[in-house]
Amino acid sequence: MRILIDTHIFIWYSKVQSNLSRDVYAMLQDYENEICISGESVRELIALWNHKQHIRRWWKKPTDILTSIVDDCNITILYLKKEHYDTYARLQINVAENHFDPSDHLIISHAICNHIPLISDDVKFKFYRNQGLQLIENE
Repeated sequence: MRILIDTHIFIWYSKVQSNLSRDVYAMLQDYENEICISGESVRELIALWNHKQHIRRWWKKPTDILTSIVDDCNITILYLKKEHYDTYARLQINVAENHFDPSDHLIISHAICNHIPLISDDVKFKFYRNQGLQLIENE
């Protein structure tokens, strides 16, 4: 099964595994699953690093993040295409919970468009299930 992971799920999987539920960790460790990350998450991680966020304690330079994704964790990067932006443009936003994060919306759109379950623990993501998001919650 292909599984898309949210940005913070990647950080936890690669650096703080105790933040993952037992079920999510087992899914990520199952070699029959193809673990994927959106190109938007990669951009977000590099932006976090460039803005001197806490992730600098784990990666000395932004290219180390790419090495960690591809080589260390064996995660497939899924790049954004026109159809993902089409889905993003049609996505109904969770205004009631003030969910205006464009990176989240692109990652959600990526999962919806590709029909791939998305692992996240962001409670605001539940709203998007009625738009086709297959959400696996890290509980």
